[in-house]
Amino acid sequence: MELGIGIGWRPEIADEVEALPGIDWVEAVAENLCADHLPASLVRLRERGVTVVPHGVSLGLGGADRPDPGRLAGLAARAALLDAPLVTEHIAFVRAGGARTGSPVLEAGHLLPVPRTWAALDVLCENVRIAQDALPVPLALENIAALISWPGEELTEGQFLAELVERTGVGLLIDVANLHTNHVNRGEDPATALDELPVEAIAYVHVAGGVEKDGVWHDTHAHPVTAPVLDVLAELRSRVAPPGVLLERDDAFPPAAELAGELDAIRGTLEAGGGAGGAGTGAGVGTGAGPGAGAGAGAGAVPGAVAGAGAVGAVPGAVAGAGAVGAVPTTPTAPAVPEAVRDGVAVAQTALLSALVAGTPAPEGFDPRRLGVQSRALAAKRADVVAKVAPELPEILGRGYRAAFLAYAGARPMTAGYRRDALDFAEQLLIAGRPEDDGARRRLTYWWRDRAAPRPPGRATRLARAARSVLVGR
Repeated sequence: MELGIGIGWRPEIADEVEALPGIDWVEAVAENLCADHLPASLVRLRERGVTVVPHGVSLGLGGADRPDPGRLAGLAARAALLDAPLVTEHIAFVRAGGARTGSPVLEAGHLLPVPRTWAALDVLCENVRIAQDALPVPLALENIAALISWPGEELTEGQFLAELVERTGVGLLIDVANLHTNHVNRGEDPATALDELPVEAIAYVHVAGGVEKDGVWHDTHAHPVTAPVLDVLAELRSRVAPPGVLLERDDAFPPAAELAGELDAIRGTLEAGGGAGGAGTGAGVGTGAGPGAGAGAGAGAVPGAVAGAGAVGAVPGAVAGAGAVGAVPTTPTAPAVPEAVRDGVAVAQTALLSALVAGTPAPEGFDPRRLGVQSRALAAKRADVVAKVAPELPEILGRGYRAAFLAYAGARPMTAGYRRDALDFAEQLLIAGRPEDDGARRRLTYWWRDRAAPRPPGRATRLARAARSVLVGR
């Protein structure tokens, strides 16, 4: 299926995206959509014939556990509601711990890299097959950006992706910004990765901006697309004409004219490479002549931001219609992965995530300095997302919000999503008698009570919880 040129739909820029010329399709974060009705902007876009693709962020298909049936059902419902031609997710893990490790479940609130080992690949492939069987349309998976590298990896990124496609027939969503990020942060050559992966399996491509600080590239989706990222897009275009290319922007949204300029730069890069490799027209010559040729509007994109909003991604056996998203035919069903293999992956991922969000020692073989950078980035993102899902908190706490939240986050890993995190943060402040300003504390009390319980915790409850926090912290 030829998607053409698209843009990520976010509520903050819904009007702008609808008005942008030459938009063939949009992508909406699945977790930020209700399973039974759509935002008015997406309804209008669909009425104009604009394709909408749901993009999941919280399945965690690279995790040690099998995909959660409820999340899969939610993603399937959103695909059906949108009449989407495919759904997409990530090659990542987003939580760890639980029964396999005898430890609490920890949430990363972020996409973390899986080790490129044969054992991790076995687990991922089985999880992908489960997801494919649960979804009504084909599934494509995105390569992610990372600040850290796993020790003892056995495959390159391109080899890992090629094996994944060969075993499952899943499509690929190639993010060229992530390839650039991994080049800066992990020394991986984007051209080598593109040479090794099966470009014929590409369903579509992401392009996004970021920023480099102290030699580390941060894939922010809040900065303009840079020339090096467009260079990676040109490398990809020299090998294949991708069915679709999409501009992602999740924060610090610029005026519509700047978004249009970035889309023009993407079109220009694709058209300049149109004479090289790859059959078909692809997105390289797309100028808005696709379905609806009109626009796309956006829906926020924070993992786990909508409690109970359900759905996160997978695809039905990625066989029927696999060609439409660039995937190859699936291989016969593979034997089940031994539980011991899953347990080993669980222990390794839990140790890493615990070091990132709970302050435990760095696992052997990891760079402690780089883990520190990743840990601080996770805490900062957590503060930002909580401020989005509960904007009353920074309003009540003022300038003290960020410092207070980071202090809380350093002692309390996230275990149940961002909305629960916001409530737990407020409760901890109230237990500690904060904020000191009486008016602000009353406002925070009322906010907490309206969302968490009939009344704020009493003195006995506060003392019990404070004692429990001390014991847990030991």
